[in-house]
Amino acid sequence: MLKQHLQFKLSQKLSPQQIQLMKLIQLPTQAFEQRLKQELEENPALEGGKEEKEALGDDYADVYEESDSETITAEDINIDDYLSDDEIPDYRTKTSNYSADEDEKSVPYASGTTFNQFLLTQLNTVYLSNEEWGIAEFLVGSVDESGYIRRPITDILDDLAFTQNIYTNEETILKVLHIVQALDPPGVAARSLEECLIIQLKRKETTTSIELAITILDKSFEQFTKKHYKKLINKHNITEDQLKEAISEIERLNPKPGGSYAGNNRIVEHVVPDFSIKIADGELELTLNGRNAPELHVSREYSNMLQGYKDSKEKSKSQKDTVQFIKQKLDAAKWFIDAIRQRQQTLFITMNAIMQYQKEYFLSGDERNLRPMILKDIADEIHMDVSTVSRVANSKYVDTPYGTKLIKEYFSESMKNEQGEDVSTKEIKKILETVIAEETKKKPLTDDKLAAILKDKGYPIARRTVAKYREQLSIPVARLRKQI
Repeated sequence: MLKQHLQFKLSQKLSPQQIQLMKLIQLPTQAFEQRLKQELEENPALEGGKEEKEALGDDYADVYEESDSETITAEDINIDDYLSDDEIPDYRTKTSNYSADEDEKSVPYASGTTFNQFLLTQLNTVYLSNEEWGIAEFLVGSVDESGYIRRPITDILDDLAFTQNIYTNEETILKVLHIVQALDPPGVAARSLEECLIIQLKRKETTTSIELAITILDKSFEQFTKKHYKKLINKHNITEDQLKEAISEIERLNPKPGGSYAGNNRIVEHVVPDFSIKIADGELELTLNGRNAPELHVSREYSNMLQGYKDSKEKSKSQKDTVQFIKQKLDAAKWFIDAIRQRQQTLFITMNAIMQYQKEYFLSGDERNLRPMILKDIADEIHMDVSTVSRVANSKYVDTPYGTKLIKEYFSESMKNEQGEDVSTKEIKKILETVIAEETKKKPLTDDKLAAILKDKGYPIARRTVAKYREQLSIPVARLRKQI
């Protein structure tokens, strides 16, 4: 049986303008420029640069306080509100943080051929049968960005049959593989790190140290990677100096032969700082990258169209539809301009709060002066939502006297030292990094010993916490830090 009843529900929804603003805030400078370009292309009522003709006035903004544009008919539109010639509104003024020398809009690209094309070009100098050429071309296509072929020969054999209609055997594939492995850079098309290093060593002039290095990689690769040096000395009946020379030869090799090739046809990733912090007379100065502060205005041509509609005596249905379209485009342009202005304000206010919170660090550059700081600390300071601070910090960079940093790196949890003071985990990691850098490499410090040293320095943390911080710093365990 059907029943009918009333239900009250309180809900909160974001307006399209709020959603647009949030999306703009999270964009870094280069992505923001692309979004701006897209909007200029899609909305003819929005124009960039300074407006040469007389500007629209403040009365223009008043019309946007009306109800949603979709419910307003052409008859409801007061044309005079769009055409008033008052003073220039503040949303068209230029931000004081803009600097002309920051007006760099080009995106650099790497020129040249791709890595795979580079390898195929070399193959043209080698005599191969039609079948061998097909196999070689397929193998080159299987080389990844690091320069490795990470697929088993059996899988390659099946793919050649199904996709290239080449029916062959493993022996032929291995023969062609060795031809591909003879190409430059040395070590390319290897199937493992061990094979990659051995290929490179065999391309060098033969010496006693190189022969020993090849033997170690071929016969004792696992012991070498685990740095069991005493076992290597006993197994190969060599001295410590001989082992040291062989390891020195291996350390000079390139574990990623494809990574060093500069001909990859990819966008060169340049970090564009969204902010800049400078020290002047002992005080911090924050500026917003000028590329985040474009000059935008509403198209005068569109306002002239409305003027023409106003002056016309007969208003046809098509004219009314045109006015409705113009109104929607003008609304979108105004909303976008307002969103850009709010984005600039939000970015600057948030970064300024971070800078003041970490003032001691920005003045000294010493990471040990970084205060514990979480998103809520800044959100409470600027009276904004935590999600807004997160959008600003997550993908933005700041140029400082100590290098360009990702803003989110300045956020860290806190813990108490022996004096009961809150200290940043960044400070502890920095001390841990320093202690490991100064250790005796013949006998590296274990995590237990590192925990004991930190405790002596006033930071009582557990061994498992030391291990976690060490892994976050990409520092291997003591055994793998050992050197002869």
